[in-house]
Amino acid sequence: MKLRQMTATFGKLSGDTLVLSPGLNLIHAPNESGKTTWCAFLRNMLYGLPTRDRKPTADKNRYAPWSGSPMQGVLELESSLGEITITRRTARANAPMGAFSAVYTGTSTPVDGLTAAGCGETLTGVTREIFERSAFIRQAGMAIDQDAELERRIAALITTGEEDTSYIEVNERLKKQLNRRRYNKSGLLPQLDREIEEMRSARETAAAMAAQLKEIQAQQARQAERQAALQQELAACVRWEAAQRRKALAAAEGDARSAEERAGDLLRQLAADQVPENDAIARLRGAIVNLETTRKAVGKARSEQEAAERALRQAEAAVSESPFAGQTAEQARREAADPPAGKASYGGAAALSICGAAAAGVLAWLLWSSLGPLPALLLAAAVLAGTAAGAWALAASARRKVRGDALRQRFGTDDPDAIREMAEAYARLQEARDAARTDANAKSTAADTLYHSLSTNEQGILLEVRRFAPGVSDIAAADQQLRACAVRRKELMAAESAAREARARWEALRQQLPEGSDGGPAELAAPPARSREAVQQALAESGERLNQLQGQGQYLLGRIRALSDPELLEAELQEKLAHREAVQAEYDAIALAMEVLAGANTQLQNRFSPELGKKAAKYFAKLTAGKYNKVLLNRELEVSAGESGESMVHDVLQLSQGTADQLYLAVRLAICEMVLPREQSAPLVLDDALTSFDDERMAAALELLLELSEGRQILLFTCQEREGAYLAAAHPAQYHTVDLKSVS
Repeated sequence: MKLRQMTATFGKLSGDTLVLSPGLNLIHAPNESGKTTWCAFLRNMLYGLPTRDRKPTADKNRYAPWSGSPMQGVLELESSLGEITITRRTARANAPMGAFSAVYTGTSTPVDGLTAAGCGETLTGVTREIFERSAFIRQAGMAIDQDAELERRIAALITTGEEDTSYIEVNERLKKQLNRRRYNKSGLLPQLDREIEEMRSARETAAAMAAQLKEIQAQQARQAERQAALQQELAACVRWEAAQRRKALAAAEGDARSAEERAGDLLRQLAADQVPENDAIARLRGAIVNLETTRKAVGKARSEQEAAERALRQAEAAVSESPFAGQTAEQARREAADPPAGKASYGGAAALSICGAAAAGVLAWLLWSSLGPLPALLLAAAVLAGTAAGAWALAASARRKVRGDALRQRFGTDDPDAIREMAEAYARLQEARDAARTDANAKSTAADTLYHSLSTNEQGILLEVRRFAPGVSDIAAADQQLRACAVRRKELMAAESAAREARARWEALRQQLPEGSDGGPAELAAPPARSREAVQQALAESGERLNQLQGQGQYLLGRIRALSDPELLEAELQEKLAHREAVQAEYDAIALAMEVLAGANTQLQNRFSPELGKKAAKYFAKLTAGKYNKVLLNRELEVSAGESGESMVHDVLQLSQGTADQLYLAVRLAICEMVLPREQSAPLVLDDALTSFDDERMAAALELLLELSEGRQILLFTCQEREGAYLAAAHPAQYHTVDLKSVS
């Protein structure tokens, strides 16, 4: 089996993807980057998430997604079944990753026989327990603990190939059966011994029980006489209490009438004063409270109105300060596209033209006689043409100067682009002014509406209050009047409640009065010596004691009748003795079976331990450069090691932490070689397993892992950079590296 790619929403991983290659994969990242999370994710994708584990450290709690998203993942791999994509997602909150699917990669065709529960065992060839104790190696869990599944697997490989037998399980079952028959003072045999002893002593106790029964019957007679006397005393207490209830009933009736009369007087006074009902009072007082809220809203609206009007004035001032003030935005844009120029002066050009003409005439006159008429005229025409060109250039320069002066005087610049930008700014200022005007109008309307609502509500409240308080002139007086009305209504409610309670007390006393107890003063005798409660307590205690005596008497009578038949008692005793003999025979047989099983286990151990120790020693020698060449294991997988050339072996607790981890790694690799089926080639996962190795033994471990990666994919997670540095220098092309910091 080869893992290709994993995508996880699991713990701190949120949709992260890890791409893997065949052979040795070095996965590097610092602490708290998700290495252990990826390892746990792979284990749960293969074997499923145990949802019945409710401990806080259970995977479903420990790796709940930090992002709050449902826990889910996708695993792509290559196995003997083909290229497979496994998906586990959360369909129900109480079953994280409970929805499972396995399809051939790139298709929607399910893989036959691959289920959520049996996926990992089908792909790896071993159960979850064996996988965790062999191919799943963590720094915090390098040691191997005893497990029935792992024991069965190793024992089967050493012996018959069958995996349905485990010494641990069989021994535990026999031990439970043995303890069921005898365990210290508990079990069937001690119980039977006690019962037999009780039967043997039964005949001796029969006479004592008969005497005890006679004494109990005498006590019963005395308790019956005492109960009759207590019944008479209780009747006297009842007669006395009935008389006291009649007196209390009369007093309660007077109290009820007084309370009802007071409530009636208050009700009539409220009706006369036209005091409103509680709901009307509450409504009006609520309206007064709302007035304050509305008043604050009016103040806020006025403030917003003033702010909007200030903003409008500022916007209008900004429009007025523009060189385009008074124009529309379109007019400003047209003017900016072709700005007007001032009137140019052509005096200099005219003077130059006149001077040039005069100079041409004088020159023609002077040269007429010496050169002849034609050359003189041509030379004069040339002078006249040059003078005309100069005059034209002078006039153009004058026009440009006048235009620039006019633009700078109005706009402060003669740059056409700047003037066009001024026109656009003027258009934006107009838009801002129009928006400010709209906002000011809306704020003014809102403030006026709120003020009108405030005034209307105040007048409405005053009109309602003046119906029963005409002298009220403002809201404060109205609120004070409503408070007074509420107090009077509260007094009425209290009086009515007191009247109801008084009437209820009278009714309760009337119902408690026993029937036919309406006699006169002749029944009012002196009070009894004890209270009714004391008499009832004494009567109850006497009755309880009488019941106890009757129960004891019945019990003793039954025991005496049962023990009085010697033949029946002897038959029961013989039956118990026979039963005990049978249980003792079973106990002896089970003890013998455990003894034989222990001997067989010892023989199997003698075959099991050397084989595993031999394989572990081979790996341990490679990891320690030959310093250690012996590894010994017992049935409980407790391990010890010996140095080369020495006969003494050392317990793992006597080794340094690094050497102990190397020894555990060697045993793990040996177990992998023994228990993991070669045809499945389950991947080997190591999570910071080389942290405690020094550089030399780390290099030896990497060389060993490279050798093993030729037949099995290996995932080595590490927080250190030395593994990558060594592999890059020694074997740059024989491993695949992944940096978790770049995984996404």
